[in-house]
Amino acid sequence: MNIGDSLAEARRQAGLTITQVGRQTRIRESIIRGIEADDFSGCGGDFYARGHIRSIATVIGLPAEPLIREYDAEHGPPGAMRASEVFEPSTPIKIRERRSPSLSLIVVVVLLAIIGFSVYHLVSAHKANSAVALPRVSATVKPKPKPRPSPSATAAPADVVIHLTANEDCWVQLTSSTDGSQIYMGTIPAGSSMTWTEKHAVKVTLGNPGGIVLTVDGKRETPDTAQPVTLDFSPATSPQSS
Repeated sequence: MNIGDSLAEARRQAGLTITQVGRQTRIRESIIRGIEADDFSGCGGDFYARGHIRSIATVIGLPAEPLIREYDAEHGPPGAMRASEVFEPSTPIKIRERRSPSLSLIVVVVLLAIIGFSVYHLVSAHKANSAVALPRVSATVKPKPKPRPSPSATAAPADVVIHLTANEDCWVQLTSSTDGSQIYMGTIPAGSSMTWTEKHAVKVTLGNPGGIVLTVDGKRETPDTAQPVTLDFSPATSPQSS
């Protein structure tokens, strides 16, 4: 039984239609039909074909690795990834929108403002009462020279801290957005983690975003896609997909 027959049989046993599999994997139905017919020409290359096989097998409950090995035996082992496969994903990428501040946070901020105003009012009243109680003393006070304003120091830009934990093997590349120099490139094996701290904007390319957990400055920034993706991160800014 070939790859397409195995996927089609497992999908039917799982009680799923091609439409349902397409919605869960974000793969076009025409590509799924082609794969079930053992036609991978619509995948856009071997890299995407392996990713589609892995995504479909995961949804229908079929082990993906034997199918990937069978694909490599028929089409050759995975080679160097082309630039078009990395920077031009076949499906649109959606980045989760940041949520607006919750009502509880707004309430806390308002309460802190009220408490601060009350403390300031009490301190001011206490100083006024103390000034009235003290007797006046005649004295000649020489005016102090006004200090010259010192030039304001320019705040150093914050670092961007990128932490990646691989649940599955994932090819990763980091490049500088400033001069295009390469910071890191390689495959992070499942169960491993890596952290990068950069002072300038960087581009992060993920070959298997569905198999990793990505956090930037302590916030989870995993794209909602199973396809290869390139993200831009800058210090104290939100990510932008390329």
